[in-house]
Amino acid sequence: MFCVEVRDRIMIAHSLPDAFFGPAQGLHGATFVVDVAFFRETLTDRNVVVDIGAALEVLKQTLKPLAYQNLDALPMFAGHLTTTEFLAKHIFDAIAAAARDGALGDEGRGLARIRVTLHETDLARASYEGGVV
Repeated sequence: MFCVEVRDRIMIAHSLPDAFFGPAQGLHGATFVVDVAFFRETLTDRNVVVDIGAALEVLKQTLKPLAYQNLDALPMFAGHLTTTEFLAKHIFDAIAAAARDGALGDEGRGLARIRVTLHETDLARASYEGGVV
């Protein structure tokens, strides 16, 4: 399987109001390094997985509504614990929809899988991976 990966970062604030999360129950900031991997079985007729420039732009636009926001205050996250895993799935859903809608060009429609990884630190990360269809 062929793979192309792009990266960006995002700064957010949020709380995780459940005793399970200990000190992270309170409002705190996080800076995530976000990696998105695009997979396909065979290369396109241009010998690529996906246009890297388009992939970078889709990732940038996906992260923009979250950047420098308190996730606790965003209506789309009301009632949700915005864990790293949850955010990885949220970003995956947006990028997979962009691929299906043509934002990655024709190459994006032929992708087999996408994986989104959020790095909390150099020691901890969480991912979500799934099919594009």
